[in-house]
Amino acid sequence: MIEIVIHGRGGQGAVTTGQLMAVAASYDDKESQTFPMFGVERCGAPVEAFVRLSDKRIDLRSQIYTPDIVIVLEPSLLSAVDVTKGLKKKGLVIINSNKKASSFGIKNGFVVKTVDATSVALEIFKKPIVNTAMLGAFSAVTELVSLPSLEKAVDDIFIGRKGKKIADLNKKAVREVYHKAKK
Repeated sequence: MIEIVIHGRGGQGAVTTGQLMAVAASYDDKESQTFPMFGVERCGAPVEAFVRLSDKRIDLRSQIYTPDIVIVLEPSLLSAVDVTKGLKKKGLVIINSNKKASSFGIKNGFVVKTVDATSVALEIFKKPIVNTAMLGAFSAVTELVSLPSLEKAVDDIFIGRKGKKIADLNKKAVREVYHKAKK
């Protein structure tokens, strides 16, 4: 079982990121589980979403304390929250940033990857909506969910809520960051 913690700020879509990841995993014939944890429920406050992915049934029903992977939607969270708390040895940290991974000073044997999802989001949405874009990075770096499955999940979640045009823009963001992260 792979356990993932998504760090974002209220309103950035960390919870939706978890939902999309879980739905995509189901298209890849995996079991999945996702749930949020809110602290102070206000726009901009730190938020965590949790995801479990497995080839087997998931019976565990608790918060994730020792993740394998951490996704950081907003790099300013690194100075506000210990995003590596409990991260397993050789755990993976994927940060939305245009800076080099080494500039964050994250050590202890963790693998740190950065991808500039913000620039892609600004180009596509004209706003820094990075949650779906970061799913592209997650897929490219880990290969735990496939790009086609992410695109299906985006359609499932967004067409009913926001319409086909918004779904198509989100799929474009996923694809662009996926290809950036693969380089």
